[in-house]
Amino acid sequence: MKISPETAPIWINANPSFKYFDGRIIRYLSQQIPIAYWEYHQELDEASSIEIGTTLLHDYLKSKSQPIDLIGHGTGGLLGLLYARKYPQRVKSLTLLGVGCAPSIDWQAHYYQMRKLLPCSQDMILARMVQMMFGHQSQTNTKKLVETLKQDLYTAPTAHSLYQLERVQPGGVLMPMMVCGSENDGISDRSALQGWSDYLKDEDLLWLNPLGHHFFHYFFPENTGRKIIKFWQKLEQPLDTSPLKLINA
Repeated sequence: MKISPETAPIWINANPSFKYFDGRIIRYLSQQIPIAYWEYHQELDEASSIEIGTTLLHDYLKSKSQPIDLIGHGTGGLLGLLYARKYPQRVKSLTLLGVGCAPSIDWQAHYYQMRKLLPCSQDMILARMVQMMFGHQSQTNTKKLVETLKQDLYTAPTAHSLYQLERVQPGGVLMPMMVCGSENDGISDRSALQGWSDYLKDEDLLWLNPLGHHFFHYFFPENTGRKIIKFWQKLEQPLDTSPLKLINA
């Protein structure tokens, strides 16, 4: 699989507070092929809109001479999905991690729904979100991760709020797509991931890791990375268009 820096797959990060959790799989992938990393950091005085991120991503990608493989986790995956639908001619393939068939239902959607329904403090609900996203953690780790989630509420582009939840039309894309997830993810659970089956094409792939919760690519970077590399390699193989040959018994 020969890839130049100009045509390298691009990892989209729209959750700068979660950048640390991308590190392990980025290092694994970059040992195999060149990987580009594109990050959208929303300023505190900036309107919260994923459309702005899509526009900025387009400003970056329109300089590319060839379609590019896009990959993203969570909100980054959602941004990649929306971009691939809007500019299909610029996307070679799309790989989504931790994105369910209702793609806008992310951790913040769960958080705001719980804030509306449960008479609990923000910290208590965020501690519950930590358990859903990372599994059981020590008290010290839980406190640190609660602060990480608080930061993401301010810096990730989303229209979710206590007043309304953003909705994105379900469905796939024109180019080949791979959907990766974890069977014990409390955000994009097994049902939400398997719901993609209604939209997958013949060349698409749905892969679930048994463990790892919402950040399975952090806990299992090599296993996840191998599956993604294999998907990209398959796209490079030419289609066999030769006539079928009869084999005598």
